[in-house]
Amino acid sequence: MKYYSTNHTAPEVALGEAVVRGLAPDKGLYMPERIEKLPRSFYDGIASMSFHEIACRVAEAFFGDDIEHETLRKIVCDTLSFETPVVRVEPGIYSLELFHGPTLAFKDVGARFMARMLSHFIGRDNGRVTVLVATSGDTGSAVANGFLGVEGIDVVVLYPKGKVSEIQEKQFTTLGRNITALEIDGTFDDCQRLVKSAFLDRELNERFRLTSANSINVARFLPQAFYYFNAYAQMRRAGENGEIVVSVPSGNFGNITAGLFAKRMGLPVKRFIAANNSNDIFLQYLITGVYTPRPSVATLANAMDVGDPSNFVRVLDLYGQSIDAIRADISGARYSDDRIRSILADTLKRTGYLLDPHGACGYQALKEGLQAGETGVFLETAHPAKFKDTVEPIIGQPVAVPQRLAEFMKGQKLSVRLPSDFDTFKRFLSDRQ
Repeated sequence: MKYYSTNHTAPEVALGEAVVRGLAPDKGLYMPERIEKLPRSFYDGIASMSFHEIACRVAEAFFGDDIEHETLRKIVCDTLSFETPVVRVEPGIYSLELFHGPTLAFKDVGARFMARMLSHFIGRDNGRVTVLVATSGDTGSAVANGFLGVEGIDVVVLYPKGKVSEIQEKQFTTLGRNITALEIDGTFDDCQRLVKSAFLDRELNERFRLTSANSINVARFLPQAFYYFNAYAQMRRAGENGEIVVSVPSGNFGNITAGLFAKRMGLPVKRFIAANNSNDIFLQYLITGVYTPRPSVATLANAMDVGDPSNFVRVLDLYGQSIDAIRADISGARYSDDRIRSILADTLKRTGYLLDPHGACGYQALKEGLQAGETGVFLETAHPAKFKDTVEPIIGQPVAVPQRLAEFMKGQKLSVRLPSDFDTFKRFLSDRQ
């Protein structure tokens, strides 16, 4: 299969080049030339299939033209060494728990898949790649741990100083080896700008093979479709046969874009809700029809603190630039920090289910937006313990920290602090050679 740029002025490329490049030469994001609709028989039998079986079938539709079957199956099975269970929170509302991977966040799926796919492609020519990734929290930890020790790959993680939780920070600043963490004096948008500028810098690209592990990379966001299919299978096993609405806490929009791809492949999801925090750029687009990025603001749901979502261009491309078509499939919601606090406390008191700040937005969007005959699934994107300093004062009780997180907290922080200007960042990369 070929991959084209959303800007439509760069040549189409094969999967390997799209993965290694990350960003197209014309600054666009890569998209597959077609989206295969899976047959009705697949959905009829999905409830009897394992997560691995489901994911392998979906992966074949995306990548089967470019990777030998057994190799792709191994990549999928190595990636999915954990489950993504659907848990009933209250009648008609379910949580898709995506925090059972190594770093307890949904990005473990995409990061682990991409690490294995990138290793597969660069292994063909014994090359070396430098992965640049901007993070507002969970991406950094998932990518760093997914790529840790992978031969031929160096990872540089950029994160905004003081704007990620301590546990998140320790998950990617304590690893060493082939992982370098840069603490940037600025916002997530500054980190993302530095990464994009590096990809477009001729001198850096002559010296290094650069790629991204953010959701701009097709190998990072496409595998996230796996757990949408797995959620549907579990809903059917649970006897939920009504129309399904999926609510996605949304920051850089890679997660919901993967869900939209799943819908194009025939997954029976009636509609999606993009749940925003105070960074409600997409919601304002739905209301006004005009996309107006703006500087991000810090919130309790820090992984959603994005003022210019990279994957918005993929959504536009998928829907032929039609605001009406987008509105038909996606609605939006916005929650302030005060609302997030009240949602967390109230939901725990009523249901006994503890949300994280991001999942709180997804849950409440369903609570307010479900219609008669609909069943809701929201994505619980990270374990609440990753935000214990935020969550504990809200609920008035301690949050148990899983052993995996506790081990990260014992490590020594190894990050390098840099200003947010590109020249300094470029010098740092160049001096590492």
